[in-house]
Amino acid sequence: MNITFHGAARSVTGSRHELQFGNTRILLDCGLFQGRRQDSERFNRYLGFDPATIHAVLLSHAHIDHSGALPILTKGRFRGPVYMTKATQDLVEIMLEDSAKIQKADCTYLNKRGRRRERPGLAPLYTLLDVQAICRQFERMAYGKTFRVSPRIKAQFTDAGHILGSSSIWVQYAHKGESVSVLFSGDVGRYDMPILRDPQPSPPCDVLILESTYGDRIHDEDLETMRTKAESLVKHAIKHKSKIIVPAFAVGRTQELVMRIKELVQEKRIPQIPIYIDSPLASKATKIFRHHPECFDEETLKTFTSHKDIFGAKYIRYVESVQESQRLNTRPGPCVIIAASGMCEGGRIIHHLKHGIQNEKNIVAMVGFQAEHTLGRKLIEEWDMVPIFGRPTPRRAQIIRFNGLSAHGDRLDLLNYVHRLNPKPRKVFVVHGEERQSFSLAAALRTEYPNMEVIIPSLHSTHNL
Repeated sequence: MNITFHGAARSVTGSRHELQFGNTRILLDCGLFQGRRQDSERFNRYLGFDPATIHAVLLSHAHIDHSGALPILTKGRFRGPVYMTKATQDLVEIMLEDSAKIQKADCTYLNKRGRRRERPGLAPLYTLLDVQAICRQFERMAYGKTFRVSPRIKAQFTDAGHILGSSSIWVQYAHKGESVSVLFSGDVGRYDMPILRDPQPSPPCDVLILESTYGDRIHDEDLETMRTKAESLVKHAIKHKSKIIVPAFAVGRTQELVMRIKELVQEKRIPQIPIYIDSPLASKATKIFRHHPECFDEETLKTFTSHKDIFGAKYIRYVESVQESQRLNTRPGPCVIIAASGMCEGGRIIHHLKHGIQNEKNIVAMVGFQAEHTLGRKLIEEWDMVPIFGRPTPRRAQIIRFNGLSAHGDRLDLLNYVHRLNPKPRKVFVVHGEERQSFSLAAALRTEYPNMEVIIPSLHSTHNL
């Protein structure tokens, strides 16, 4: 019984963890690696395993770094089921479709430039046909329901509180009266955050695979600090007739940002300035949010059932067409433009940055984690020159960070996740974090639980369970 880490080992993206029980192979997540273009090509063209040998996939949530490589499986002759929660299925279908379209558009744009320089053409990792093929293999499961993956393997999803439909995944293998259980935390959400329920307790396990995105830090930016900062940014944009450009994940961060802005307007802390949600994916995802009130926390559910539109207002416009998106680049401020992707590695946000980042009056507001080597990481590090579509571009816009809006649990949340498991796991693999975060969280676990074996796996390493 082995586990092999094909991604998100000492890094944050490309979550792919393979469990082998006898002759049965199960994959936990199948995400895209996001980072430098050459690295992305290498890690995403070859996943590290033969897809035809995988019997089933269990998906923790819809974010592309966890789900975005699923269509590559069908191209490699994977024919098994892909299990996920109901809300995750609704989200991942539109996200994979969007991913295929973005890849096609980016390749077309880069190939057009490359032809002038006689560079070889780029091809998308997959097409819409590949997306449609993998979607036919999806199986929906309810939270808390134990189901059979094979005669000897059963599994269960529990609410991780990270994004709509996100889950921790519990897997148990039983044979000849003995059993071993593995719990994959997925991305652990935060407590007392808007819209979604808090992370729910998971079943105990023998082996835990624990994420560590914020394993070395505490979210120390409270709600009032964030609100005051947002108020100041809007006043700056009004005074200078400038833009606030917000790279945000279409699922989760966008919906929370809309709610936060509406609260400030309702409290008359900021005036109504135009807010553009420039992401067809975000628009579709917001509709899906409305269809899954079973994932809402008590406060949001109460608002939802009062027939109020928690994600809409007359000054908030969801942009659909490419033409309207392009017009935003020449539109004068003040305004707020929220667009995907959250790490600035594709999508319409790249074009808004290309056109707006050289204006010193503009503000780029960063609201989520930025993986190493991504454009988003270069922005929060305040590089003076950043690569946009492979071309060095001067960065004159202000960069403002909102650490308190992250959907990832911090060090205390992750330690609490382990604390709630009873009995404690014998072995913990710390994944989905850069080395500094993973080693810091591992050290804390070893101090608190000296009898627990804590391992920080390397990429493609195999470990006996």
